[in-house]
Amino acid sequence: MSAASNINSPQPLLPVFKGEGYEFWSIRVKTVLRSHDLWECVTSVFNARDTDEARLTENRRKDARALALIQQAVHDTIFSRIAVAETANQAWTVLETEYKGDSKVLTVKLQGLRHEFETLQMKDDETVSDFLSRVMRIVNQNRAYGEDVSDQLVVEKVLRSLPTKWDHVLTAIEESKVLSTQSFDQLMGSLQSHEERVNRSVTIVEEERALQAREVVGSGNLRGRVRSGFRGRGEEYDQDFVDVEEAEVVDLMVEVRVRFNVLIVIGWATFVQIVGLNPK
Repeated sequence: MSAASNINSPQPLLPVFKGEGYEFWSIRVKTVLRSHDLWECVTSVFNARDTDEARLTENRRKDARALALIQQAVHDTIFSRIAVAETANQAWTVLETEYKGDSKVLTVKLQGLRHEFETLQMKDDETVSDFLSRVMRIVNQNRAYGEDVSDQLVVEKVLRSLPTKWDHVLTAIEESKVLSTQSFDQLMGSLQSHEERVNRSVTIVEEERALQAREVVGSGNLRGRVRSGFRGRGEEYDQDFVDVEEAEVVDLMVEVRVRFNVLIVIGWATFVQIVGLNPK
């Protein structure tokens, strides 16, 4: 790439490092530098005594370009730490040592991340998307620190961390015998699809519940049945008391119907899940 074409090239959008989230920031900046063929300037130091003037000039130009991008990618509060760096390698090493740490610091950070990963559990009111985002945040931090975290390990951990309401899905996946070959993306798709089906089913059940409640109340038979249950012994109960008991009976009848419908819906969703995991 010539100097003229490099000057005319568009300025890349750089994430600004403010002292937190070094792992993800370094990954993004590394990608930018690679896209401009400048990452080699960070990982190695050019020979300042190179007798090939043309090559030395080109190496100096590329290194200055890489250093400029690193400087632009840090906040003013961080810039003072690399202000005296004369090469891209020096600037990157300063940031890496201070914010990523040496081998002892990395060991401590990895131990904390492993513990966080092992104790991770999905909350009852948490969506699949939110939970998997938490999982991948920890996994990506581990990988950024050099930890080898396989997809199979992540899949197994996710399945162990699901609440009890997901037991039928877990059983379907285990019985399908695809656990050892299923990727994280495939598992995410399966869980999100199941969640969407359940959410649609809940919406349908709620609408059915409201409809059945109207039908029970509008039938005109309930009031007579409730009243007859409170009379016959020569006692007249207060009308308000009868109305309260009537409402309770309505709720009970509707709840029985709804629970029956929920069982049907869950059974059908599980069947669809098993069929989807065992295509013929």
